[in-house]
Amino acid sequence: MATSKTGSFWLTETVEIAAGDTSANGTIDLGAYVDVGDQQAVAIEMVDFIWQDNSAGVYSGNLDNAVAADSAFDAQLTDLNPNGLIVRADDNTLIASGSLSLANGDNILSFGPDFYPDNFGKLDESRMVVNDSLYLVATSAVAPIVVNHALAITVRIKARIVKLSTKDWMAIAIQSTAADN
Repeated sequence: MATSKTGSFWLTETVEIAAGDTSANGTIDLGAYVDVGDQQAVAIEMVDFIWQDNSAGVYSGNLDNAVAADSAFDAQLTDLNPNGLIVRADDNTLIASGSLSLANGDNILSFGPDFYPDNFGKLDESRMVVNDSLYLVATSAVAPIVVNHALAITVRIKARIVKLSTKDWMAIAIQSTAADN
């Protein structure tokens, strides 16, 4: 299906949900990696979500300081723009997702088991992307972030540039276009 043109590399994007906000959005530009004429795509091998408290530029894993009440957060990485919304789990544009629940009074964190394969494995199992952007959306059902704090959500993507056969390029492009309609 694909031949690797590069070794693996990391792409990252961070968004922050600040006090009074219930969502944040970010974009990762893949324009330098995707080339229609050469049937060049990005193979995503693994996706990690990292959650941190940002208190005046000081980042920590102590999320209990960032929220005022029990809270739940979701994050998704897609290859079409979801306009700031969380997409349904069967949406073809969904690449990876994660969730975080925090029992504030008990200081208990739970990372939601959404059973979505965020570790794709070897090249032949990787998620191929032919779009020129990836989109990170993070949301909260409520706005429990404490003043002077923000919840920073970072997505780390292990990827490589690949060359696809014409048939495979067309199949992925058609699937992506169909998901946009």
